Amino acid sequence: MRDASNPGVAAVNAGDGPIVLLNGEDAGADALRMLALVNYGHFTSLQVRDGAVQGLGLHLDRLRQGNAELFDADFDADAVRGWMRQAAQARGGDCSMRVTLFSRQFDHRHALRPVGVDVLVSASAPLAPTSRSLRLQTRVFSRPVPQLKHVGTFPLVHHRRQALKAGYDDALFVDGDGPQARVSEGSFWNVGFWDGRQVVWPDAPALRGTRERLLQQGLAAAGVGQQVRPVVLADLAGFQAAFAANANGVQPVASIDGVVYPEEGWEPVLALLGAAARHAPGEPL
Repeated sequence: MRDASNPGVAAVNAGDGPIVLLNGEDAGADALRMLALVNYGHFTSLQVRDGAVQGLGLHLDRLRQGNAELFDADFDADAVRGWMRQAAQARGGDCSMRVTLFSRQFDHRHALRPVGVDVLVSASAPLAPTSRSLRLQTRVFSRPVPQLKHVGTFPLVHHRRQALKAGYDDALFVDGDGPQARVSEGSFWNVGFWDGRQVVWPDAPALRGTRERLLQQGLAAAGVGQQVRPVVLADLAGFQAAFAANANGVQPVASIDGVVYPEEGWEPVLALLGAAARHAPGEPL
């Protein structure tokens, strides 16, 4: 990773557009050409409020893991955190942020050659949480290399777009056809279910999100029951409620294909999840 002893070297004026820093400096088109042409890298997405992030340590751990698996490279958490702080400050402390690690030196023809890792930090307007309910269409898809939040997002967008074209709000992934197909995750979020006594998290290959982990910690602290087990399509009608969770918050699920979750079942679940989400304090960048 590039050396960055002074994370505040670039003086950036936010204006109305996004802040985009490459290794702490204003990112130009030439510097980003490799990221546009070579689909190899990893990232994390987060919301910053007053210069702090819930689950910051989890986000940094995700980037550390990605660097080790994709580049066999060390991860300078202090430098990256400094560049994140720089971008957030340029936007007044509140923003939506994405941190992408890639390499302008990477060449797939020499994929084992050691390379320096570049850090792209983008900060744009903060996203307000929404409680709008989601109508989901199940789509057969399994995320490749699910343990990493990698930049290969084409199939996620494609399946979400197909669900939208069919009149739904988003896509929920399953691993096959038929009633025993396992539920894994949504396009850009994790899914959970409420059976009337506890939260059920699907046990299937999926990207384990930071929000999901924070909710699990908060629910455990509150003494709310949780279970991780396989959830198949035949199980969906037996739940009282379902929800989607990512860095932007928690949304209730109104329906999955033909299974409808009545609105009166959402409120107690959303209250539990809201309290669980507030359990983790924001960590300063």
